[in-house]
Amino acid sequence: MIKGVTAGFLAHALFSSSDACIKALGGTMSVFEILFLMTLVSFSTFGFAKPAQERWSEIFHMHRPHLVLLRAATGIGGGLLGAYAFTTLPLAEAYSLLFLMPAFATVLAIPVLGDRVGWRRGLAVLVGFAGVLLVVRPGFHQLRLGHLAAAFAAALGAASLIVLRILGPTEKRISLLSTLYISVLIVDGTFMLASFTIPGPREIAIVIFAGLVGGFGQIAMLAATRQAPPNRVAPAQYSQIVWAVVFGAAFFGELPDAVAFGGMALVVGSGLFTLLREEQLYGWSRRTLLMRNRE
Repeated sequence: MIKGVTAGFLAHALFSSSDACIKALGGTMSVFEILFLMTLVSFSTFGFAKPAQERWSEIFHMHRPHLVLLRAATGIGGGLLGAYAFTTLPLAEAYSLLFLMPAFATVLAIPVLGDRVGWRRGLAVLVGFAGVLLVVRPGFHQLRLGHLAAAFAAALGAASLIVLRILGPTEKRISLLSTLYISVLIVDGTFMLASFTIPGPREIAIVIFAGLVGGFGQIAMLAATRQAPPNRVAPAQYSQIVWAVVFGAAFFGELPDAVAFGGMALVVGSGLFTLLREEQLYGWSRRTLLMRNRE
């Protein structure tokens, strides 16, 4: 189990590195081009992520293709909005808003899945929102489109998680992963044509690095879930807030103040409680493909 949890932390460190690269590329090319090129590079690692028991011929063998495509659509939208947030906001602020995903998933599961939310999870949701307010502090700091983009990315990530909870027992991992990759390449590749710029050597190097670490992050996540229960691996995602502070300070001159650190602690605590409480009540990790939702 220790190896699995360690692999989970490694996966999120790689994801955070990829997100920092997105921020570094902001302003040099559109988010469509950034994600298209990164996904193209990540696709080269896809063979390592394919489960040994699943065959390439099963990519398009789906029991509920409309829900698989809905999962791809929420992944595309969440990825684009998340990338825009990274290019326009401090990393820690972007992550704090994106970490509202468990809270949004809790709310969304009420009408969609018929979940019942008790006072503990309801309070955790409110604490998470309070933590975001401390980080963003509307009225004291200027709100930007990036804040709205990050919030909507969290909502789409929650929708993606709900769809995966439905699809988990019936669809193969190779179908869910490949349809997302292919859809991102088609959609982002189409929209990037309107503002395509030829990347320079610096941009090419960053894109290749970002795509590879993102792809190997997915592989590390799959390895983690093979060696440890997913509910033990999932909390590792909150280590990204640490990487956000480290990368933000080291490369972008961003250092949150004490109030923002307090807000981030509330967001992380709220998310962890929500994840663990839902696992206790519904065993979501046994029915859900545990993978990154912002790709």
